[in-house]
Amino acid sequence: MFDQAWEKIQGMWEGTVLVLPNLGLALVIFVLFFLIGKGIRNLVRRVVSIRNRHRNLALVMSRLAQWIIIFLGFIVAAGIIFPSVNAQTIIGLLGISSVAIGFAFRDILQNFLAGILLLLTEPFQIEDQIIFGDFEGTVEDIQTRATYIKTYDGRRIIIPNAKLFTESVIVNTAFPHRRLEYDLGIGFGDDIEKARRLILETIHGMEEEGVLRDPAPDVLVVALAESNVNLRVRWWIKPPRRIDALITQDKVLEAIKQKLVENGIDLPFPTTQVLFHDQTEETDGDRRRQREGWPAGRDEVPEPRSIAVALEKAGDRAGALQDEEQR
Repeated sequence: MFDQAWEKIQGMWEGTVLVLPNLGLALVIFVLFFLIGKGIRNLVRRVVSIRNRHRNLALVMSRLAQWIIIFLGFIVAAGIIFPSVNAQTIIGLLGISSVAIGFAFRDILQNFLAGILLLLTEPFQIEDQIIFGDFEGTVEDIQTRATYIKTYDGRRIIIPNAKLFTESVIVNTAFPHRRLEYDLGIGFGDDIEKARRLILETIHGMEEEGVLRDPAPDVLVVALAESNVNLRVRWWIKPPRRIDALITQDKVLEAIKQKLVENGIDLPFPTTQVLFHDQTEETDGDRRRQREGWPAGRDEVPEPRSIAVALEKAGDRAGALQDEEQR
């Protein structure tokens, strides 16, 4: 029995020794195909970028070319190690196992296909600034599985491509121009046309801050609020990136506030009037005779309660209670 085991071990060793040259050759060939695939990827990306302005298309084409070359290298290497295995056998095995792989890696394949479609359709590109749900930032990279976003406070967010492809995404840098707006309130006694003219004069003089003359800025009355008239100031900027929008808005609002104050335009803040009622008057309970709710146009208005009269009535009540106790 020991002799049989030794013969088997010896046979395995001899087979391994015989396979080692093929294994080394297969490894060399696979590495060679891998390097060729990397070179093909760079070449395809460069060629497609020159002939087509869409960087995402160049990215997906170069990656597909690289993976095709690597797959061919895997088939050649497998054929060297296992001479009985050929390309037809490998393709047949892949076809049989595709259903099982599809169920096992459904989410991965879904994100992969969504990534391919995102790269081909290009709803946004690398370095675009987007908003997706609660996340906002600059697109760093679009891979076949997920998209990498760098937030404005220096964090990285990885979003699966399937979600980006099926849900709504706001692309802030899709167009060269972007409109900003801000609501401010002036007093009811102020001249609306004068305030509008002052605001437009201020904005027109801020071209160096990134404000565009075309499309022209405008000022609209949007509400008659409780303590002010709301004006909506709208202007366009270029470029439409986040930092440019923040800086321009800061300059515009500061200049508008200074301009309105210098020209006597009121910028009121909300005020509230509170009426205190101690529920000790004779008219309490009768809303028709309470001063706070007294309707306009009535002749009989309740007089304010006299402190002396109230004290006298309180004394009379105390005396009456004392007489009853003595009885």
